[in-house]
Parts: sequence; structure tokens; C-alpha cells
Amino acid sequence: MDLKQQRKIIFAITIFYTLFILYFLFFAFGRVGKVDQITEYTFIFLPDDFFRLPGLSDLLHPTLMDFVGFGNVAAFIPFGILIPLLYRTSFIRFMIVFILSILVLETIQALTFLGSFDMNDVIQNSTGAAIGFGAYKLGFRTKNYWRNITAAGIFSLVLMLGVWGIFGGVDQAFTKVMGPFVAINDLRDSTGNPSTGTKTASFEMGGQEVEPQYNVYSIEGKSKGTYTYTLGNKKEVYLFLNYGIPDHKDSRGSIRVTADGHEFLTISVEAGRHEPDMSSIYLPQANELAITIEGNVTLWDVGYQEMVYSWN
Repeated sequence: MDLKQQRKIIFAITIFYTLFILYFLFFAFGRVGKVDQITEYTFIFLPDDFFRLPGLSDLLHPTLMDFVGFGNVAAFIPFGILIPLLYRTSFIRFMIVFILSILVLETIQALTFLGSFDMNDVIQNSTGAAIGFGAYKLGFRTKNYWRNITAAGIFSLVLMLGVWGIFGGVDQAFTKVMGPFVAINDLRDSTGNPSTGTKTASFEMGGQEVEPQYNVYSIEGKSKGTYTYTLGNKKEVYLFLNYGIPDHKDSRGSIRVTADGHEFLTISVEAGRHEPDMSSIYLPQANELAITIEGNVTLWDVGYQEMVYSWN
């Protein structure tokens, strides 16, 4: 097969593959049937998950979004191989033209209600094209056409795995996770004194014995009590608390949690209800924390977990 015939075949493959991708971009997944249900344009300019490729645990229990993210990269690798085979071009020029083309397609998707403009897709598609171009440069080094195709395929897989690993590492570095549990009695109160609530005696609730691990809060002999703490302007905090009325107490009670003067939780516990319960509260930012107890409600194992980066 001479070079002219090879070029014709490559050109035909490129056209058919482009039409195949365009079909998935504009018509697959029932997009046409959903047009009448969409009334607003969707433009997502800030990427939020372009590092998100399936991890090993995701492969064991894959979801649709895992395949979408992986496919957005893998489906555009062939363009990085086919286009340089047809036209002599540098990597920079190829990527500029490719990214502009994807931006146009994403805009058309949004304006026709056949999809959305999503910067995550632009980054993933461009990553796939860059992998393909790298595989072309590494694979097409001999005069044997089929050997070059095989080599390019192998390099595509190797580069894909390499990018997968890099993206996974960056994703882990910039993804926040819950930090260790901190019992609230480990803090000092708003006056700087050691906190109260360190009593950990067991009690019965709902016919079962409750054995607190960290702290117990109640207001024996009083109608109302408030515990205040200084968190130190922590951001993205989840506060956890267990609560209920012990079996030997019958009156009702309530709990109120505020942070920096803003109320985040109010719970009323009815008389005669003795089942233990638990609540979690998300605090975007908190410095002064106040927990107010009324009646015979008992709280225990109150604490928080802060969202932190794994390298912290």
C-alpha cells in the first residue's frame, strides 16, 4: 500500500470517527427528546472534577460518572494520532486548534440545549488529544506502518495510565477529607478555662445502657444551661452530638446550637420519648460555639471533625 492510499484510508477513518463522536456529543443518551424540557442555558466555566478519573476502588464498584470521566479522555485519544498523520503540525498548534474546536462544540451544545458548556469536558477531551499526540510521536518511528500503529496503541495505554496516576495524585492532594474526631471537652470554654462536660458515667436510655466515650452534658437541678467554646475560626466543620432523655427522667427538653450568633440547630425532645438519637451539623466557619440545653435532655460524645487536605 503506497502513501497516497494510506492517506485516503486515514482520512476516511478520521471523518467516520469524527461523525461518531459528534453523534455522541449531540444526539446520544436521548438528548433530542429532552430539549423541550430545558429552559435555561448551562455554562460551567469553573472546573471542579477534571482530575477525577476512576480509582482502583471505583473499578471494583464503577458508576456511570466513572465511565463518563474515563470516556471523555479515552474517546479523544485517536484525534491526537489521526490528525498528525494527515497534516504536519506541532504539538502547540495542534492543541490550540483542538481546544478552540472543543470550545465551539461545547458552546453549540449549550445554545441548542443538546448538552451544556462544561469546562471539565474541555479539559478531559484536550487531555485525551494530548495523550494521542504523544503516542503518535513515540510510536511512529519506523517505516513499518502496522508496527507503528501497534506501538502508538501501546504508548497510548502507557500514557493514559501515567496521566491517570498523576491526576489521581493531584485529585487526592486537592480533595478535602474529614480530619480526626475532636471531643469538644478537649477545648477550652470562651473564658479560657478547661471545659465542662467531661463526666462519662453510663446511663440507660430506651432500655439499653449507654456508655459515653468522650463526654456527657446535662443540667441536673437547673432548667437551662449553656456551654460555650472557642473553635479558633475553623472552617468547614462537622459537629456531631448524641442526645436523648434517660429512662428515669420524664420531662421534655430541647437543644440549641449556635455558632458566632447564628442558629444552626434546634431540637425539641418530647416527654416519654427515650430513644437515643444523633445529629450532625455543617458549620461553614465557626469561632464561638454555644450549646444550650433545657429540661432533662442529655448530650454525650459531642465533638467535631474538620475538613482538611490529606497532606495536612
